[in-house]
Amino acid sequence: MSIFEDFKSGVTRHEPQRVAVLGASGSIGTQTLDVCRKHADRLRVVAVAVNDSVAFAVRAAREFGCAHVVIANEAHRDDPALAELPASCEVSFGQEGLMRVASAEDVDSVVDAVVGFAGIYAGYAALRADKALMYANKESIVVGGELLMPLARPGRLIPVDSEHSAIYQCLVGEHRSDVHRIWLTCSGGPFYGMGREELSHVSAAMALKHPTWAMGAKITIDSATLMNKGLEVLEAHHLFDVPVDMVNVLVHPQSMVHSMVEFEDGVVKAQLGPSDMRIPIQYALSYPERWETPAPRVDYCAAPDFTFGRADEDAFGCLRLAKEAGRAGGTMPCAMNAANEVANLAFRQGRCGFLDVEATVAHVMGKTEVAPVESLPQLEEVDARSRELAASYLDGACR
Repeated sequence: MSIFEDFKSGVTRHEPQRVAVLGASGSIGTQTLDVCRKHADRLRVVAVAVNDSVAFAVRAAREFGCAHVVIANEAHRDDPALAELPASCEVSFGQEGLMRVASAEDVDSVVDAVVGFAGIYAGYAALRADKALMYANKESIVVGGELLMPLARPGRLIPVDSEHSAIYQCLVGEHRSDVHRIWLTCSGGPFYGMGREELSHVSAAMALKHPTWAMGAKITIDSATLMNKGLEVLEAHHLFDVPVDMVNVLVHPQSMVHSMVEFEDGVVKAQLGPSDMRIPIQYALSYPERWETPAPRVDYCAAPDFTFGRADEDAFGCLRLAKEAGRAGGTMPCAMNAANEVANLAFRQGRCGFLDVEATVAHVMGKTEVAPVESLPQLEEVDARSRELAASYLDGACR
């Protein structure tokens, strides 16, 4: 099912939109709160959720007058900081708390910025409750798109990734049948142009220095391996109902063309703008309207020359593996994603090398038998098994 039909057109809000920000202390979450501060007359934060950052959640709840706070890590149930919450603020814990808030009656829109596979539960709950869902959790679309997309009414799931926001904007008012291909732009990360010999010596500290975007650690490493772009190819495949091979990765180091759509008549639409995540976040919350920009405007007369190039899938094999998982479909993307999450963390912790991330993913995919996606519990089982396989492989390969 495609999501780019203009469902919300003509909708006029007289009351502020009531927003739940899940993953509020992360990069996307904090920038979402910035957008909500700027447009306090239009957006009211009624819920925040964090994993471990209890003090942050308490400060946000006090600042915005939240009705709900969720602490996903239940080990923090007795954190003394919770005593500072307003008396009227309800606090809940764990995955059940996330799902309850995502479907709460006093929530209109859910920004799902929970990192990794864990974000699928809240997204599923929000869509089942017919909330407007602003999705910054690409992993759960990759893993469970076959479950999530049938629940998404047109215009009720708006992507927050800068590239998918760009594609969404290029497709507004267009017909799916007229799309020839999608050009998904990619900065290339900090190691663009390197071969495998050079990549075998890079460190996590080097990989965490992204040349364009300020992001969380997990996604920054994914950007360096190009797994992030592989996940985004599969995300576009699900969001826009196109085959995997209709999504072409285009390296664009300046990160100002955020993605493009090419139509059957040869016309290409591109969305350009500053490298500032507050813009796609705000677009998701304001759609179909456009509000005053949260970022400095670009002087295109002074902008650097734009360059484009091919992504090297031989050097950066994670991109190739992600596409293979998408073509296989079913539970293979779940296995691929789980293996990557384990290896990504191991690389950040210095327990394996850069190329071991790709090797771990390839190993787990090779051990995975594809089955149709049927339920969240099934995906949980595939995820858990794949994480065990990945951890076992790394223990043997990286001693």
